[in-house]
Amino acid sequence: MSANTNQKLKLLYILKILMEKSDEAHPVTVNDIIRCLSAYDISAERKSIYTDIQLLSDFGIDIICEKGRSNHYYIGKRDFELAELKLLVDAVQSSKFITHKKSNELIKKIETLTSSYEAKELHRQVIVNDRIKTMNESIYYNVDTIHRAIRSNQRVQFKYFDYTVNKKLKFRRNGETYCVSPYALTWADDYYYLIAYHERYETVTQFRVDRMSDIEVSEESIPKEHKLKAFNVVEYSKKVFRMYSQDPVNVELEFDNSLINVVIDRFGKEVTIHSKTETTFHISVEVAPAETFLGWLLMFGNKVKIIGPEAVKARMKEHLESVMEMYEK
Repeated sequence: MSANTNQKLKLLYILKILMEKSDEAHPVTVNDIIRCLSAYDISAERKSIYTDIQLLSDFGIDIICEKGRSNHYYIGKRDFELAELKLLVDAVQSSKFITHKKSNELIKKIETLTSSYEAKELHRQVIVNDRIKTMNESIYYNVDTIHRAIRSNQRVQFKYFDYTVNKKLKFRRNGETYCVSPYALTWADDYYYLIAYHERYETVTQFRVDRMSDIEVSEESIPKEHKLKAFNVVEYSKKVFRMYSQDPVNVELEFDNSLINVVIDRFGKEVTIHSKTETTFHISVEVAPAETFLGWLLMFGNKVKIIGPEAVKARMKEHLESVMEMYEK
């Protein structure tokens, strides 16, 4: 690039220098800016730098000037505060559905949103117990593809897989391509799920996005008969406990008072407590009483009890008996 062309880019390079090399703790002088410009093969006079800084300020860039024998300049308000960027980095690092490779790539991009000095504070190591990163790199793009399909009112096609005991992929239905009508993406228990209408089951069901492969937006539009006028994603997610499909029922539970935080974390502050004693409280919630739900209750031992309905109590007894029988053998 010629020196003349570089001169035309001077204003943009000054903005780049201020963005990357200045913050409240590290202001720069006009001489600093001139020295940095020379690295880009751009010559500049002090007077022109003052003019360019004023132009950038008029454009809306928040440039703070600390007046003195030698004025010092730095970027004031940025699109993101440092504390906000730290939250973003923490979220990316601890997110289960983002691979290690993609996490590093995203964090490097986040670091460009602040000065090089403050970027060093974003080199954080978030320790999250039992947080295993996904092995499916394509999930990052699967999410975008699904959103695109929902916006364009198109169906989604993909292959769905599980892992074998040899840690190999095994596609369901011998690799048959699924084609569903997408409603929404939801986030539950550290996983993304696609909520969609599946013709095979003639109902709404859900798919783990990290278990989806070869995902594409279908050329086929979502049929009118697949559209639900009053479909509520939030309510659906609440009823399908931990995203395992089964008809939801209203279950009454008795908890020890010490588990109130657990209940609020799981069911939200809006959960109704309709009976309580000095040591226990009762709630009624609509859930899918699959084995995952029963397993969740068993985590708390004798501090939680199913009050009703009888069918769910019977399922818990059968579940316990099958476990006991395994150990008796």
